[in-house]
Amino acid sequence: MVTDDAVLKIFRDELSIPVTWRLKKIPLELDTCLQDYAENDELPDALEEYSKRFNIDTSVIDMANYFPEGKKKSSSDRKPLTVRMFAESAKAGRWLYD
Repeated sequence: MVTDDAVLKIFRDELSIPVTWRLKKIPLELDTCLQDYAENDELPDALEEYSKRFNIDTSVIDMANYFPEGKKKSSSDRKPLTVRMFAESAKAGRWLYD
């Protein structure tokens, strides 16, 4: 059975933990916007592990919706990409968004 915690654990294990300027760790939660949380070079590894663990085809995710080219990281033109989206998709057995 797929749980939110199981999906969250994958992303917590694969992504670095950012810190505030006071060195306080910023926890990854289900509704954290991954574009603002994760380093772009770490996300593919997390997606690969997620895909293996839950047998979800992540190649169908249109990353341009979440990482529009030529846009800044905080752009309002992008859709948020959250761990909750991955958890809901794992429960359904396929990617549900885009």
